[in-house]
Amino acid sequence: MGHIVGATRTPRDRWIEEGLRALAAGGPDSVRVEVLAKRLGVTKGGFYGYFADRDALLEAMLDGWERESVDDVIDRVEREGGDPKTKIQRAGGLTFSSDRLLPIDLAIRDWARRDTAVAARLRRVDNRRMALLREVIGAFCADADEVEARSLLAFCAAIGEHFLAADHGGRTRAQVLAHAADLLLDRPRNA
Repeated sequence: MGHIVGATRTPRDRWIEEGLRALAAGGPDSVRVEVLAKRLGVTKGGFYGYFADRDALLEAMLDGWERESVDDVIDRVEREGGDPKTKIQRAGGLTFSSDRLLPIDLAIRDWARRDTAVAARLRRVDNRRMALLREVIGAFCADADEVEARSLLAFCAAIGEHFLAADHGGRTRAQVLAHAADLLLDRPRNA
């Protein structure tokens, strides 16, 4: 379902897109067929031409999120290339700095705390993201333990900084994150 500005979306895609928007704004309980139909300017009955029930819509939303936030991101990172740091920063920027994907990602993380099927999906997505980090960091770091630690720290920084309310002693958050990226993603000095 890659979200491409100006792309023609099918009515089914529009239901999924509106569902993801509702999820990001208010969590899974906000994904209600009647509300979505009203926002789309269609009848509730039209929903059943595309989905068996609300659960089928939720599943399609998770499929769309995974495709857009993992498959499309990995494809773009591989296509555009660059050094390891550039690749990781591009992947993180596409996913966790996106005004569109970040709120969806955070809503799914919250939802996963209460739904084991969503938790399993999130685990799969996060494992795929960690695999990308390992692969890219492993290109300049041979120690498997260090690769794992750097990958974890990079991933935690990408997600966790959105929850952090701390000040940084006269530095901006962007400056501190850039320095953290240098520490995590630059080749070791003796390499």
